[in-house]
Amino acid sequence: METVVNNNSLSYYKGKKVFVTGHTGFKGAWLICWLHLSGANIKGYALAPEDEKGLFKIIEKEIGFENVTGDIRDKEKLQNEILSFQPDFIFHLAAQALVRRSYEIPAETFEINAIGTANLLEAVNQLPGKCTVIIITTDKVYENREIDYHYKEADILGGYDPYSASKAAAEIVVSSFRSSFFNPGQYPIHQKAVATVRAGNVIGGGDWNKDRIIPDIIRSLITEEPVAVRNPNAVRPWQHVLEPLNGYLILGILMNEEPGKFSGAYNFGPLPDDHLPVKELVNIALECWGSGTWADHSDATQPHEAGLLQLNITKAGKELNWQPKLASEEAIRWTIDWYKQQGENIFDYSMQQIKNYQLK
Repeated sequence: METVVNNNSLSYYKGKKVFVTGHTGFKGAWLICWLHLSGANIKGYALAPEDEKGLFKIIEKEIGFENVTGDIRDKEKLQNEILSFQPDFIFHLAAQALVRRSYEIPAETFEINAIGTANLLEAVNQLPGKCTVIIITTDKVYENREIDYHYKEADILGGYDPYSASKAAAEIVVSSFRSSFFNPGQYPIHQKAVATVRAGNVIGGGDWNKDRIIPDIIRSLITEEPVAVRNPNAVRPWQHVLEPLNGYLILGILMNEEPGKFSGAYNFGPLPDDHLPVKELVNIALECWGSGTWADHSDATQPHEAGLLQLNITKAGKELNWQPKLASEEAIRWTIDWYKQQGENIFDYSMQQIKNYQLK
């Protein structure tokens, strides 16, 4: 059977039980919004949000869903919450997601990202029925040689910093569980389909995390200070948050219908000629805001961050019929426009951005 999925098909999730880890974070909150629009029955499991201004604090009083505060490292609690819910789908976004923070808490970063993933998959193995599982890792799982090359899903995994290495380790954990417990060739027995998705440098409204370029820009603009840019010439695969989320949701449908075909790894990123340096993103953001300046704060003594990273998205295009809809410049404008909204309108504006994206 050849399954064709488009944005109109996302109503597929209507009435489905969807378990989301890390739902209080930036990407997780946007995923909750989209699943809500799709009519899903949602249960979230995550630590309390770190920032009171983030998207989750805006949506939690607007959307009805089961909200569980818990640590992905608490294996017993996680297993109990999953088994009591009996989900049709799991989207695993819970993570220590910051490169610079991983230098401060390296062991904890590995514990959260690798062992936390193992905890989740061990719980999945206890489920008696069918479940489709998508593990969100990062574009930084590859052994990055910082050359003009777009990394493919079959390329060698690695990681210079603890964050990147911990996410590569999570990929190996998933591969092991898939081979040992969720082998696609034995799907009729276990009924579990498991995939990993690799996307990074995601931007969008509602992100207030430390050491991320868009929140850094917005904080500086609000205080009317120059934006401190650490690596202005670093090239990244920028994409609006709705781009990879659309890919995750499409992949979930396809996996659920044809698990043996789509259980694997997928990159989601911009088109090959649409990777921008940091300074260009900053200039577009300032232009959209209507004011502001930036200053180069490069420092040779700061923790290492990759200077060049590019993804090959051919597989997602061919197998999932997924393509990015927003060029980098448009993604930046959608993001800055979100931060320019008035507080009382921001929930409706967020939902409208999803609807507008679906119409593209």
